[in-house]
Amino acid sequence: MKRIYIAFAVLAALALAGWLATKSLDDGGPLAEAPIISRLTAEDLPDTPDEWEGRIDYPALEQQLAELSLRPEMAGLAVAVVEDGRLSFVRTYGLSDRTAGSPVTPQTVFRWASVSKTAAGALAASLANEDVVDLDRPVASWRTTLRLPTGAETRVTFGQLLAQQTGLTKNAYDERLEDGQSPGRIRADLVAAPLQCDPGTCHTYQNIAFDAASEILGDAANRPFPEAVVDRFFRPLGMRSAGYGMKGLTGAKDWARPHNNGQVREVKEAYWRVPAAAGVNSNIVDFARWMQAMMGLRSNVIPQEVLQIAHSPRVKTARLYGGDLKQAISDAHYGLGWRSFIYGGHRLEGHSGAVAGYRATMIFEPATRTGVVAMWNSNWGFPFRIPFAAIDSYHNKQDSMWLDLGDLPPVKIDEAEGLP
Repeated sequence: MKRIYIAFAVLAALALAGWLATKSLDDGGPLAEAPIISRLTAEDLPDTPDEWEGRIDYPALEQQLAELSLRPEMAGLAVAVVEDGRLSFVRTYGLSDRTAGSPVTPQTVFRWASVSKTAAGALAASLANEDVVDLDRPVASWRTTLRLPTGAETRVTFGQLLAQQTGLTKNAYDERLEDGQSPGRIRADLVAAPLQCDPGTCHTYQNIAFDAASEILGDAANRPFPEAVVDRFFRPLGMRSAGYGMKGLTGAKDWARPHNNGQVREVKEAYWRVPAAAGVNSNIVDFARWMQAMMGLRSNVIPQEVLQIAHSPRVKTARLYGGDLKQAISDAHYGLGWRSFIYGGHRLEGHSGAVAGYRATMIFEPATRTGVVAMWNSNWGFPFRIPFAAIDSYHNKQDSMWLDLGDLPPVKIDEAEGLP
């Protein structure tokens, strides 16, 4: 698509040219302050082959994604790639609504699911950097409904809560949330939940307990937690489609319906009621904006010292994903709503997530500011492989087979609809 440049944009670029300085990745210096995405119009998106430039083999990736999108387990798919800090690839595939036959577009709003935890971690780190929040204070010293076995809320710190170190068994009482119970009531009932380890000593993934962060951070920011994130991060980053809550999705002009077994399913509100854990919605371009900010390319909004607080590993975790991908990953850790691990000798960071009828992933390599965001509206887990295929291509790994569909077993759509 031919780019359309108006005079104002040209003049603005010239005015900024003397201010934005770009260093090479080799010397470890920062890239320019990422004006690339924030100034893009629909005409500017890198969505055609003549606009795909970089080390990644984008025509090959495009072919793999197109074939993937035709699988019966899929409905729609949106993918964006940031390479060396620059938005280099945006493509959408399939349908946002099989019943209506509506295609996915770059404006289609999806759910981030558990990638939302990265926003909660960033807000906590930002407030900690301003000495508004003390991450070493016990959870019980804040106004929160969370109660843990043996009174552990008096010992587990806020930082440990965000690093998933409550000691509770994985996804404790999520089924009660899905049954419609109040998150506050469930958090109070966690006092009787079983423990996997002594609180504060291991990583055990949570949603309801983690969402005590929405109470703590909302209190610290003197406004509802979703408003604090939107005002502090999303609006300054130009993420106009990004927000919280069910209405933020279903009220959008163009939104992806959840699918399972090839059929449109009912939208389920449960995990929007734990906004710190799984409350964010956006389109794919705004998701890429968030990844750029997490790469450190928007330090005017999220300074490097905030990212250091949020992303520093705090606790070792089990390997991620399953099957061959699980075996390819090592040295996995969790920060403040943030994952990091080693893949192919490279340190990768980000998060992934799933709620009923939706999946999302954001994985990138900090050293090269290269990574992928992807969202799709079905329950199939195979597309979690997409970032690894792109990163392999960036590093010229010739035998990457992550998106090879030839070895897939006969189609069997996963019925599971809970968060992983």
